[in-house]
Amino acid sequence: MKKSVIVMLSVFVMGVGSFAAQHGMNKGGEVPVNVKNAFKKDYPQVKKVKWDEEHGKFEAEFKLNNEKISATYSSTGVKEETETSLNAKNLPKNAISYVAQNKYGKIKEAAKIVKADGSVVYEAEVAKGDLLFDHNGAFQKLVVEKD
Repeated sequence: MKKSVIVMLSVFVMGVGSFAAQHGMNKGGEVPVNVKNAFKKDYPQVKKVKWDEEHGKFEAEFKLNNEKISATYSSTGVKEETETSLNAKNLPKNAISYVAQNKYGKIKEAAKIVKADGSVVYEAEVAKGDLLFDHNGAFQKLVVEKD
């Protein structure tokens, strides 16, 4: 009797593990299979990825060619944008000048964001929030995240 209970329990545990793997579950929650498949198609060479979910969107954070990158996907697996970390000195000169002229202080982090339509936005994180610039470095807006 004990053996059959142990065998059934083992089969159950293996079944749950198989179900979780097939449905894209990970430590951080559930990433839909179609999102993971889209990521694998876009970045087949990436082996280590960290997933986050926010407001129904799924963000994959990874390194590629020594660059920190994140790719955001809709719940249906459509890539919405890719963000690549930059050294602040690699922002467009107009953006760097804008930050200095408007006394925003030090740029903590910088990134190049490529939207699904191919448009490029640059982001400079400063103490007050994220400054966004167009592809030429012209200021667009300040985004202040609410905690």
